[in-house]
Amino acid sequence: MPMIIKCHGARGSIPVSGPEYLKYGGDTTCLEIRTQNDEVIIVDAGSGIRRLGNQLMDEGKHHYHLIFTHSHLDHILGFPFFRPIYHRDVTIHLMGCPTTQGNIQKLLSKAMSAPLFPVQFDALQATIDYDVECRFDFQIDDMKIFPINLNHPNGGMGYKFVEGGKSFVFLTDNELGGQHRNGRSFEAYADFSKDADLLIHDSEYTRDEYGVTKGWGHSTYPEALKLAQKAHVKAFGLFHHNQNRSDKDLDMIVEECRSLNEDRHISMDCFALTQTTTLTL
Repeated sequence: MPMIIKCHGARGSIPVSGPEYLKYGGDTTCLEIRTQNDEVIIVDAGSGIRRLGNQLMDEGKHHYHLIFTHSHLDHILGFPFFRPIYHRDVTIHLMGCPTTQGNIQKLLSKAMSAPLFPVQFDALQATIDYDVECRFDFQIDDMKIFPINLNHPNGGMGYKFVEGGKSFVFLTDNELGGQHRNGRSFEAYADFSKDADLLIHDSEYTRDEYGVTKGWGHSTYPEALKLAQKAHVKAFGLFHHNQNRSDKDLDMIVEECRSLNEDRHISMDCFALTQTTTLTL
């Protein structure tokens, strides 16, 4: 089987709804990756994980690896509504480097404590274990995974997934134009993403918006496109869409990115992730 990547939430900061968000969706960060042997890897537990949980239970899939990029609310708020955690036959391996984001198990427990949520973390029925190691690289099934520090307030990790000669780089919540503790340089992210088959990168802001939001931990779409061009990736996906960005506005941004590639005679595929995007490498 090929590597399959499904997006269940591409919005940033907060879930949104309304007619202006129908195409790209309103759910926050959640990716599903299937290895060539159909192992399930989940990245982040934003509100999109609710729909993913329903899908997995309907499929009869009961074993997953859940990797976190960081612990900001929009990336964990869906966890209490992830249906599999309430079933005894489910096993979930939680993974997230504590030196960049804190102990994810403790953070999830806190989010599910009174008076914030009626069901306590300790009452969940699934078997949940937690990998506390911060590794240079690790492996799930035949897929090798390489972390890199994100340039984001309070820290975080981006990841490169490599299997069967294909590579996918996921760098959400990454500010290319600023500097945060333990963040890397533009050149380091370009080297990390070099020749990837797919790069999905935080592209939240316009240039004008960044005049106000510099230091908030997110990139402009022109900077993210510049990174994709420098890294010579085959396909570039814009991600972490601003909560106020309508479908029409995102369509215009995608068209601008495609025009900029065309002007430079770059054949890279360029698109914006939706909460139903499925990609096969």
